[in-house]
Amino acid sequence: MNSTKRTVLITGAARGIGAACAEKFASLGYNLVLNYRTSEEQALTLAQTLKQNGAEILCVCADVSDKSAVESLFAQAEAAFGQVDILINNAGISQIKMLCDVTEDDWRHMFAVNMDSAYLCSKRALSAMVSKKWGRIINISSMWGVCGASCEVPYSASKAALIGFTKAIAKELAPSGITVNALAPGFIDTPMNRNVSPEDAAAFIEEIPVNRIGKPYEVAHAAAFLAHEDSGYITGQVLAVDGGITC
Repeated sequence: MNSTKRTVLITGAARGIGAACAEKFASLGYNLVLNYRTSEEQALTLAQTLKQNGAEILCVCADVSDKSAVESLFAQAEAAFGQVDILINNAGISQIKMLCDVTEDDWRHMFAVNMDSAYLCSKRALSAMVSKKWGRIINISSMWGVCGASCEVPYSASKAALIGFTKAIAKELAPSGITVNALAPGFIDTPMNRNVSPEDAAAFIEEIPVNRIGKPYEVAHAAAFLAHEDSGYITGQVLAVDGGITC
């Protein structure tokens, strides 16, 4: 496999925003490491399609909230491509519940998937990035991490924590040539949002200034911008991709 091109590792890459990022970065000529946990058929189908279009891809099943699984994921990526240059921490889950119904297991699981995974993957990626004096870490947060959502307290809190994590490590890693930024998508047409009723979706769209649901490729485009060679003076930022709803 080609180790001279930049390599991007995307967690939760099988569908939604992760899959759109895979398609975008493949079109730009990057090596791809696509991580998935349960959506094997979707991940392998995506990889096969992108390979037919000339992309070099490694697919790895791993629970990125588990330290040993993260070590194995990065070891396989490094064996295939040399090192991970760009990390997109996209793996995430959501849950709609009143806080009074949220269990401790619900809370811990939400933070394990949405926050611990970013910590573990970012920490593992650092040594190679610091050694090379170049790297990009892009964390997929949410508009609810910025303004909070009723009935989604654990999700909102975990995404807010991811924003704080982004800002802190951006300052820590800037002298090493590594940028760290977050994206805060709004209402995006992904499997995570397809259980929203048509009535609720219509009501939400009325609140969005551009008057429509966002597309995954629009978030992927923002990720590609932040990963670009010319984006080295942008770090510690939260870029909203939400149609203007939080402005």
